[in-house]
Amino acid sequence: MSSRDEILNKIRLNTRQRFDYPQWAVKATTYADKISQFCDVSRQVGGNAVLWQEGDTLDSLIRTYFPEARSIASNLPEVTCATLNPDDLERAQELNGIDLAVVPGEIGVAENGAVWIPQAVKHKLLYFIAEALLIVVDRNRLVNNMHEAYAALKSETYPYGVFISGPSKTADIEQALVMGAHGARKVLVVLK
Repeated sequence: MSSRDEILNKIRLNTRQRFDYPQWAVKATTYADKISQFCDVSRQVGGNAVLWQEGDTLDSLIRTYFPEARSIASNLPEVTCATLNPDDLERAQELNGIDLAVVPGEIGVAENGAVWIPQAVKHKLLYFIAEALLIVVDRNRLVNNMHEAYAALKSETYPYGVFISGPSKTADIEQALVMGAHGARKVLVVLK
């Protein structure tokens, strides 16, 4: 028996009165138009979100929103302008210097503009080392709030996943907001 189990057993033995766990319902915010809410919040947190239009391709969106990108990493087959497939690299360190990573997202959250990104590449470092991220999400996979997002993910298992909301940012250095401090400087979410 571990010391942790020993401590918990002693607590259980010395608990005189037990209480049932309270039943409660979370009254979380919902939105009449999740798409416009997601797009608005994405801009508020420093990112951008656009709706897929008829005739769009990921290549055309990349050239429109990231014309300066020279090194483009993606394992999505529809990204033909990618300069490398990140899954072909042996070491994660070889991803250093990537201008743009194009990755799939699974769930978008309207309340905070976050996107759940399960690991769909060999090296998860790609999500954080690229200067910019283009995240593709099915617009029908938008939920109102984080409660709904976690409920949707509850039955799934992932080796790794992360919620990303806009570009990386911090405001702890001299109380000045710095974008791109720990990850991507730009984030574009394409709602397909």
